[in-house]
Amino acid sequence: MSVHLRPEEIEAESFRIIDEEAGAHPWPAPEWQVIRRVIHTSADFDYCRTVVMSDDAVAAGVAALKGGQGLVTDTNMALAGINKGNLVRHGSTAACFIADPLVAATASAAGVTRSIVAMRRATADPGNGIFVIGNAPTALFELLRQVREEGVRPSLVIGFPVGFVGAAESKEELIMVAREHGIPFITARGRKGGSNVAAAAVNALLILAGEPG
Repeated sequence: MSVHLRPEEIEAESFRIIDEEAGAHPWPAPEWQVIRRVIHTSADFDYCRTVVMSDDAVAAGVAALKGGQGLVTDTNMALAGINKGNLVRHGSTAACFIADPLVAATASAAGVTRSIVAMRRATADPGNGIFVIGNAPTALFELLRQVREEGVRPSLVIGFPVGFVGAAESKEELIMVAREHGIPFITARGRKGGSNVAAAAVNALLILAGEPG
């Protein structure tokens, strides 16, 4: 490999390798753009078989971004990984409340995690439609509770909690609850995920949103 390749050349070659090594797959072109970018950021081809998304997830996500809906992440790491330039071009905003002092104080007083309180703050603003969870199962469980019990209806949930306690279970619940209530979603079964993976899915949607047509 030449060390003099430009970044766009490296990315193009990476995607060529991904397409070649993935081989035949059942995903339509728009959905594959999301999955291949997830693979690109993780170098993990397991996502070819573990990703689950609703039939309307990509279209709903693109529409929400084009409509300028707010996006909320569960970690500052996921927030940092999202292409802000592409987000601003669509009039969308991105926020994460996990480090907010009021969130921390409220969580401490209530004896719950900051992720739960941060998610409650996120859903309290009707302008927020896209919820991106790449770390905390408790954030995803709380969002799904609000879907079931409080009538919260996200435009899109991107759920990739990672880890050994509650991560796989939260994603299975996302699949079940989202299908039951008609919520567009993107997730992956199992323990794998992470803030970088969640941000990669968002960035793929932002690229699709910027395409003509």
